[in-house]
Amino acid sequence: MAASRIVKVNRAPVLTLWTAVVAERLGHARATALTLGKAVAGLSARAKGVRLGIYHDKADGDAAKKKARARAKAGVTTVELMGRKLSVIATEDGLRAVRDTTPEDPEAIERSLERKLGEALPEVRAAMVALAKSVPKDELDERAFALYEAFRPSVPAGERGWGAKGNLDLDRMRALAKGKPSARSRR
Repeated sequence: MAASRIVKVNRAPVLTLWTAVVAERLGHARATALTLGKAVAGLSARAKGVRLGIYHDKADGDAAKKKARARAKAGVTTVELMGRKLSVIATEDGLRAVRDTTPEDPEAIERSLERKLGEALPEVRAAMVALAKSVPKDELDERAFALYEAFRPSVPAGERGWGAKGNLDLDRMRALAKGKPSARSRR
């Protein structure tokens, strides 16, 4: 039996790519899906950073109101994906997730994925596409984050795991796609 295919990578690019694959399966254009992937990964990183004390939530109500007005004026709306509300804006190139009011650049996100995953990117993407296709479309959005938690790279708990690389096991993803019980969720 061949050894399991392992890719050493941190969690952010894995969540970005997985979210993009899910978004595409749910009907979003590839460029839009990439920006949604970055938005989900960013929100997840921020939440973990706040939980670890690395980031601190700002409690300035006036600044938040000013930011909300600027976003509304710019046409920022939201879409829901994988249990998160993501800020988006319509551009001439299609819907894009935004940072404040600036649309994310899908080409830059793709280049980042290429850097982080290297030559493994096509194989990782293919395993994710197979997993996404193994779930009925009407269930995918609801189940997608739990599936990510089942295959994401394992990293140390707490601050030690912040930005750390872990092992992404492609065989684990493939087993999840086949509904194998050995593909249980893990840390």
